[in-house]
Amino acid sequence: MGYQIRNSNAFWTIAFGYMMNLTIPRSGEIARATTLFRIEKVPVEKSIATIVIERLVDLVFMLLFLLLTFIFNGKVLASFYNLLTTRKVSEKKELTSTDSFLLNHGIDDLDAFYFNLKIVLLVLVLLGAVVFIIKFKEKIISFIKGLIEGFLAVRKIKNKLAFVLHSAGIWICYFLAAYLVCFALKETSDFTIGDGFLLVTAGTLGMMVPTSGGAGSYHIVVKIAIVGIFISLGKSHLQGEEVGISYALISHLIQTIATLVFGLISIFALFGKKNDK
Repeated sequence: MGYQIRNSNAFWTIAFGYMMNLTIPRSGEIARATTLFRIEKVPVEKSIATIVIERLVDLVFMLLFLLLTFIFNGKVLASFYNLLTTRKVSEKKELTSTDSFLLNHGIDDLDAFYFNLKIVLLVLVLLGAVVFIIKFKEKIISFIKGLIEGFLAVRKIKNKLAFVLHSAGIWICYFLAAYLVCFALKETSDFTIGDGFLLVTAGTLGMMVPTSGGAGSYHIVVKIAIVGIFISLGKSHLQGEEVGISYALISHLIQTIATLVFGLISIFALFGKKNDK
């Protein structure tokens, strides 16, 4: 796109973005783009476009890892699926305080009331969107043009093979980060490479949930994955839950500490001194 940025600034903006994700879900991408604009004067919309491309590449590799999981350990996925589908959902719906209030004030059909309320809210949101678009039309058009230019910039990558290999290298590191933690616990030390593929896929799905740094969602999804592995091995699912939580806590704690350390360093690296070229 015609912008030459220093490798150090590119690295530290990524570290800063990861740290911001620990505070507000999905804020890291915006923080990364705005910081890069402040440091290197790269337009925000073009940075966001490249970040979206990165996420699309991540999606491709995640699907590849899911495919590898099917190939190497399909039995675990079957156990994983059965565990999710056999959960019982209570048929009895408990009334909330809001429901009781509405019933006491003459609203008998709660389903119809909530449906109409959703329609009204949807109309208000659409009206607000129309007003916003009219008011900031020129800025929105400029932003969209920048996004398109960023997407088209992929075709101008000089060394596409290096781009693919670097992306693959990142995911190999993801795999090692997930699989090597297995050797920290006796119960997971005999997990296979196929199990490692499942842990990477499950962990990625947990991180995709809009929570701060994957807190909670990562632990739940990884725990379920490990329970699936235990069931496929003929072991107790209760033991799998205990081991799954232990593994998730260790793995997530290591990631969080690394994110905080590099994130704090990035603040000094990016904002502690003047970044003149």
